[in-house]
Amino acid sequence: CAKISCCSCHVKITACYDGCSCLTDIKYINCSGGNLTTPLRNVPQNTEYLDLSRNLLTVLQAGSFGTLWSLRVLLLKDNNISHVADGAFSSLQGLRRLDLSRNHLSALGPGFSLGLESLTELLLDHNHLTVLESGTFHSLDSLQKLDLSSNLIATVKPRALGYLTGLRQLHLEGNHLTSLGSGLFSTLRSLEVLGLRGNLISSTEPGVFAPMSSLTLLDLALNRLSTLGYRTLLSIHTPSLHVLLEGNPWHCDCDLQRVFRKLSSIHRIFLDDYQKLRCSQPTELKGRSMGEVNDELCVGETVTVLILTVTVVITVVAAIIMAEKNKKKSYIRVSSLRNRCLTSPQLYLSSCSV
Repeated sequence: CAKISCCSCHVKITACYDGCSCLTDIKYINCSGGNLTTPLRNVPQNTEYLDLSRNLLTVLQAGSFGTLWSLRVLLLKDNNISHVADGAFSSLQGLRRLDLSRNHLSALGPGFSLGLESLTELLLDHNHLTVLESGTFHSLDSLQKLDLSSNLIATVKPRALGYLTGLRQLHLEGNHLTSLGSGLFSTLRSLEVLGLRGNLISSTEPGVFAPMSSLTLLDLALNRLSTLGYRTLLSIHTPSLHVLLEGNPWHCDCDLQRVFRKLSSIHRIFLDDYQKLRCSQPTELKGRSMGEVNDELCVGETVTVLILTVTVVITVVAAIIMAEKNKKKSYIRVSSLRNRCLTSPQLYLSSCSV
């Protein structure tokens, strides 16, 4: 290897492979943009940082990375990878960060995570994934950040996220999710950030977020929510929760206004973009902000309730008055008959003796 001195950084750079550079002092190999079609062979076992981004890799076979026990960071972004064989990373027990973003992955096999028990960050954004299978992430007990944004994910199978008990950030922005069912996040008690922006979500089951007792940011912006159940957010028992909801087609009515009014009264829940929420329905309110129509939403219902209340009151009062009148008439009739009986002995004998 030809050695080149770098005076500005005092690090010895070695041209160790064609199109690559190595910083031997920090166990770093950079082959980004090197037109590689297969992963490197015979990489020193003490290598800790390997950058293979912006190459021409298409397939990762089982055992593609030999026995790199010391590898901490592996960058594979911006390749043409369409298939990762089960066990491709099985020798990388020390790996902390794996970047597979901006590739052509449409599926991940059940053995994808083999050997990745120490992984803390996995980036799979900007691929073509459509389904998260149940066993794909089963070895990722230490994972803290999972980025699945900008895929085509429409289905999350049961327990697909069940093994990620230490996860703190989950990014699912820009996918095709349509609903959030109970049990989806049931094991994510450590999750702090959940990004669901830019999906097709139109409904959420009331307790879907309840297990996430550490959640601090929930991003549901730019979905298809028209209404929101009061208990959907109330079920999240965290000291401070910030929620983003703009860009949804809200149906502005008294029920929705009542939900937001109750939520705003809870000091641990912050609707950060409430003033940006806009009505999509009914037609007469379309395009107006939620804050702007806030005082109008329950006017009709209030008037109806007021009319019903007044009607009931009038009916009750009328009934009382009528009863009093009837009682008074009866009293007058009885008094008149008594007086007549007392003044007429004959009437007394015929009508008053009973």
